[in-house]
Amino acid sequence: MADEAPDPTRVPGAPHPRETQLLIGQEQAEAAFLDAFTSGRLHHAWMLTGPRGVGKATLAWKMAQFLLATPDPAGDDDMFGGPPAPTALDISPDHPVAHRIAAGAEPGLVSVTRTPNEKTGRMRDKIGVDDIRKLAGFFQMSSADGGRRVVIVDAADDMNVQAANALLKMLEEPPERATLILITHQPSGLLPTIRSRCRTLRLNTLNGPQMEQAMQNAGVDPGPGGSALSELSGGSVGEALRLSLLGGLEIYNEIIGLLGTLPQMDRARTLRLAEAAAQRGAEEKLDLLFTLLEIALSRLARTGATGAPPQTEAARGEAEVLSRLSGSAHQGRAWADISHSALARARHGRAVNLDPAALVLDTMFKIQSTA
Repeated sequence: MADEAPDPTRVPGAPHPRETQLLIGQEQAEAAFLDAFTSGRLHHAWMLTGPRGVGKATLAWKMAQFLLATPDPAGDDDMFGGPPAPTALDISPDHPVAHRIAAGAEPGLVSVTRTPNEKTGRMRDKIGVDDIRKLAGFFQMSSADGGRRVVIVDAADDMNVQAANALLKMLEEPPERATLILITHQPSGLLPTIRSRCRTLRLNTLNGPQMEQAMQNAGVDPGPGGSALSELSGGSVGEALRLSLLGGLEIYNEIIGLLGTLPQMDRARTLRLAEAAAQRGAEEKLDLLFTLLEIALSRLARTGATGAPPQTEAARGEAEVLSRLSGSAHQGRAWADISHSALARARHGRAVNLDPAALVLDTMFKIQSTA
């Protein structure tokens, strides 16, 4: 039997976005949505943009829960006053909608994501047209019970061409009392006609204290490596969680340690790194290794371009290694070039299932040739 496919909408080991009650650092986006709701200008489609892991999915689930649990705002002609206008998107965890969403049993909400292939059990690369067409029946229910209907597409970037065109038709003729929430990491890749029919909320990266708070909220203590996690993740709490849960700091320390042996490079140590990444079931760590190699090379390139290493070290002795290997703009350009060529070669190798250990060794020897 094939292993259960991972959920593409969550970081393994971290809470699902629907379980995350506290959204940190995105007050401006929350306020913009709340203002649209309370003023009666709620758009039928919203596009949440920003880097991966900054809280887009968490905000999408908060918006959905809020819409399904909150009565419509009272109009100016409501002589009976109606309920007071909400001042936040937070809903009591004891609310029936909150219970149903937590149990995956809310009839007014559908989440569209990539799904496993029924034959192989592996996660599909794309959201297909059938996944979007199924929404037609879901939206028809709104006319029967008069309630709201909310759809979260996570991520809209994953739609194939046919799925995107099917969604566009729904945006052109939006169902009554329906709200579509599109999560996108790269909005420029979506059809311009889709973007034009959505109101955009852009979420920002988190600063150091916000990152630490968000990680603790997710049940992960960043410990003394908090500043390094923040540096390597680029302000993305999702990426910081992935780094923490997969041992990313240890891997990055090993990368910097290997770079510190250049120009000779410790081949036995390199081989151990390659063999560890090639172990059965280590696919996520292999992907993380290449991500961290790309970060190390970009920090080398930036050191040469600016004449100084980053102010915050992400590994022991990193500043000395970066300064020694990239002490000029010329060296910085060389590291930028090898980052592009070697890692493009590695990504291609991953795509065609070449031997992982050979890919790591090939990449490391390309790096050695640049030193």
